[in-house]
Amino acid sequence: MGYTVKAVAELAGVSIRALHHYDAIGLVRPGERTQAGYRVYSRGDLERLQQVLFFKELGFGLGEIKAILERPDFDRRQALRDHRELLKHRRDRIERLIRAVERTIESMEEGTMLDETAWFDGFDPGPYEEEARQRWGHTAAYEESRVRTASYTQADWEAVAAEQSGILGGIAAVADRRPDDPEVLLAVGRMHSFISERFYACSLEMFRGLGDLAVSDPRFTETFEKLRPGLAAFYAAAVQAYCDQGPR
Repeated sequence: MGYTVKAVAELAGVSIRALHHYDAIGLVRPGERTQAGYRVYSRGDLERLQQVLFFKELGFGLGEIKAILERPDFDRRQALRDHRELLKHRRDRIERLIRAVERTIESMEEGTMLDETAWFDGFDPGPYEEEARQRWGHTAAYEESRVRTASYTQADWEAVAAEQSGILGGIAAVADRRPDDPEVLLAVGRMHSFISERFYACSLEMFRGLGDLAVSDPRFTETFEKLRPGLAAFYAAAVQAYCDQGPR
């Protein structure tokens, strides 16, 4: 049985644009096409999409997910078991947060004093995120970023924000060109350098995954679209072109 793009989008709760992007970058490619050129997804394609969405739920970028799924030793059954355990951890943390909220409301309504130790129960996602990274991700990069930014002052963060804003503005200014235009690639390269200099040594694989977020994560999409309509898709394509050609 085959599934159309529209059917898959409705079934999985993702946008058609996201599915087209997954196809373009080789993350989830439909196994068949009709004579008219329409995409047709198989059950196996849906299984891969499910795995992609599980990893996205754990906070991984598309580039990271693609690298994980293409590992020769990738075991889907074991990955699902790991996802189950990690999601249980998240469920337990959310339940603790709910209980903390309920106790706080009760103490306010009853005029009683809540033990301070109960105020912040459930607010520590660190072990969960670290476990996910240790199992699947680039732990060195995230640790490097944590160490570097630990010493940042308020002034440092303001400088980082200003620098990032300037880089994004530069990319928006050339968004009427082709994604592989030399000026566009230079502008995107500044973002790549910014990440490496300010946070962690960003490989092309990781930068490619960060570029994907412009179209796959609504929060990032909104940021780009506020600067210039259509900038999210343009930026994602420009990052792909940059990574394909390498730093200039």
